[in-house]
Amino acid sequence: MTTNNTKTRFSNKTIPSNTTAAIQLLRKEIKASQELSSKLDKLTRNKRAHYFTHIELGIILKHFGISQEEFEDL
Repeated sequence: MTTNNTKTRFSNKTIPSNTTAAIQLLRKEIKASQELSSKLDKLTRNKRAHYFTHIELGIILKHFGISQEEFEDL
């Protein structure tokens, strides 16, 4: 799958007005990507946290090819 397709799929899934649903979909995408999951596991101290740190968010956005500006516009 190309980066643009992944970016489109990711942004389409995170657009729902229900933030909880969007976060659940994001977590599902993270679990599906072994590379991304591994990178986040190395950073995450509290695996049960219900939020992402700025560093984790940066890695997630980079993985999906989304800039900070694009993310803020979602």
